Amino acid sequence: MKENCTTYITTATFLSQVIPRSELPNVQDIPFPEFSSFSLACTDENETPNLLYDSPLPEKIFTSNFLDKILLSLFRNTWISQTNSQKSALSGIDGLVEEGRNYMLSPEGQLPNSEGTRNQQVKVMQTLRQLFTPLMPPFFKIFMAGVIPDFIVFPESLVGKRFGPWFYAPLLTTLITPTFFNFLVGPSTVNFKKNGELGGLLVEKCKFLQKSKCKGICLNQCKLPIQEFFKDDLGMELTVSPNFVTQECQWSWGEKPVEVANDPSWPKGCVKGCESRQLVVESQS
Repeated sequence: MKENCTTYITTATFLSQVIPRSELPNVQDIPFPEFSSFSLACTDENETPNLLYDSPLPEKIFTSNFLDKILLSLFRNTWISQTNSQKSALSGIDGLVEEGRNYMLSPEGQLPNSEGTRNQQVKVMQTLRQLFTPLMPPFFKIFMAGVIPDFIVFPESLVGKRFGPWFYAPLLTTLITPTFFNFLVGPSTVNFKKNGELGGLLVEKCKFLQKSKCKGICLNQCKLPIQEFFKDDLGMELTVSPNFVTQECQWSWGEKPVEVANDPSWPKGCVKGCESRQLVVESQS
């Protein structure tokens, strides 16, 4: 992977037919053998243009441990407080998805000129900041990102100066993260980044994406705010790369994210089974 990513993709695509997918060091751009010819672009002439097919994989049944339930409850309550919106009657991740969708479709979430999408991202970051408390980010910055915070007695010239990320930071972050984000995305495994270095985490099938089937919610209530939160609050670059065919998601620490508009892996169009899209169509008819 370090020497030639294209050659790795070709080789791994072939090997995926004879060895378990979980044994590959990285599965970005590696199709499932049975769906190697599958295309997201919807070709049904009776459908709206620029639609994307739903994931062809069967839905996964997720289980939650005690910590997952506590964190999900805290996240939902904090989100409701931040958005000043009504709590969904649905339980678990279904309720969180509905609450996220309701805010996305609210007047505040639908403001023009990207104000609405920015509002969604900010609300997620505010929710994360409250859950992390003011104590955790500075210590993460010290021991992972190598950034000197202003509350430690150092010469003024060193405050805010970056000495890291430390060599162990990407790998250690991949080991810690699943404990705190499993409630949102589901099970994940440590793997290699696309460049062959340590610091990768593969979400096996994203719970949030499977439930929402919505690119907008994925983008503005997960991918972009989490990338920004890790960079600005924790001092670590992060790229979150969802796969809309498999609903896997690759998290790569120490990797600077590409702007969505310039990202060839980010598909254009809405997902066919997206409830958000259907609600918008109904409201306009």
